[in-house]
Amino acid sequence: MSIKRVCVFCASSERCDRVYFEQASRLGGALARAGMTVIYGGGRAGLMGAVADAALAAGGVVLGVLPRFMNDVEWGHTGVSELRLVDDMHERLRVMKQEADAFVALPGGCGTLDELFQAITWKRLGLHVGPIVLVNIGGFFDPAVDQLRRCIREKFMSEAHGAMWSVVPSADEVVAAMQGAAPWGERGIDFAKA
Repeated sequence: MSIKRVCVFCASSERCDRVYFEQASRLGGALARAGMTVIYGGGRAGLMGAVADAALAAGGVVLGVLPRFMNDVEWGHTGVSELRLVDDMHERLRVMKQEADAFVALPGGCGTLDELFQAITWKRLGLHVGPIVLVNIGGFFDPAVDQLRRCIREKFMSEAHGAMWSVVPSADEVVAAMQGAAPWGERGIDFAKA
């Protein structure tokens, strides 16, 4: 699968540990150097801003998708290649999904986790078949992955669903993880029975 456009889910918090900012910058730069467009939530602060700034600094293209109410309070990143304004959070996520060939989740709060689980749900339903990569900095996503594995153990999901995402310890492994992932549709999954 050719991956040209990558949606990054991440936080807008400015208060988190600097290691997360460093990894966000590494991710943005790596995606840009790989010739991949970065699609993200359009913010200028926190990990969002770090991803976008690093991608732009490396000569990349960045599409921000921002709800109008966030733009009204000047949360948007004015330096991105394109800042697309949408009506609400639901449209924001729908647009990001439609634009992306793959998804990457950096650590974040409830918004980031919501977006990540939405992407996993879409893949489960065959609405998106590209890679989903969790950047597990310092074991941040361990509890989420444990919960997903419990869903499989308890038969709320099938064993096959465990192949929908991959986990890497740092941003440096993301591009290789995406390029090495088999698209979900190639797994021969019967979505109605899986």
